[in-house]
Amino acid sequence: MSSTDYLANLFGLTGKTAVVIGGTGTLGGAICEALAQAGAHVLVVGRNAESGNGLVERLEAQGASGEFVRADSTSRDDLEAIVAHLKSAGRTCDILVNGAGTNSATPFLEIEDEEWDRIMNINLRSVRLACQVFGSDMLERKTAGSIINIASLSAMTPLSRVFTYSASKAAVLNLTQNLAREWAESGIRVNALSPGFFPAEQNRKVLTVERVESIMRHTPMNRFGEPQELAGAVVLLASNTAGGFVTGTNVVVDGGFTAMTI
Repeated sequence: MSSTDYLANLFGLTGKTAVVIGGTGTLGGAICEALAQAGAHVLVVGRNAESGNGLVERLEAQGASGEFVRADSTSRDDLEAIVAHLKSAGRTCDILVNGAGTNSATPFLEIEDEEWDRIMNINLRSVRLACQVFGSDMLERKTAGSIINIASLSAMTPLSRVFTYSASKAAVLNLTQNLAREWAESGIRVNALSPGFFPAEQNRKVLTVERVESIMRHTPMNRFGEPQELAGAVVLLASNTAGGFVTGTNVVVDGGFTAMTI
């Protein structure tokens, strides 16, 4: 077997269908590209049709396969409609990525209920709903599946100025571990992926000059991550061959941030 064939067998996702919720974002888009380039047909799920259709065009120009589905990640009806759409097309969700997210830099005592609820809905409710909707379908089909929940460094080490975000991501990590235990014998692997500092629309508002300097001092690699640097971890977790015995874990891609102490 050639090295190319070996890698294709180990990491290839040909014949699989991946649903990437939040696929129109910066990191979500990179995740879509990684899964598509590995051979999966990718459903880019989001609310921005212009970004979603643009991403699908790029995937198709690269010889990959994808489609955009407009949906609200906090709506059970919208998520169930995606399952129905897949079935009508003769497909099933083999890989689910929960990547919808939002953030705010509001000081703790100034956080209002509306802001707390909005962030919790997008960051946590969407994960819970998608795991219920797509997870129940996977369980019913009795086939192996992979669920990847996008967590955060702040799920493990609370970061200043992002109180609601940190709380939501800590809950996502806990939910991931609980589901991994619950569904392991059914062949459904549930893992988390925690990116370090990757500049994206949701966090640019908190990346002041002072904060960037602090981040760099705490990051041994002394730089931000590039979206495509999530590709290897995503494909590993998605593949039932390369990642077949990986469940309940949190893969951290952070340039050494969590390894730094003083």
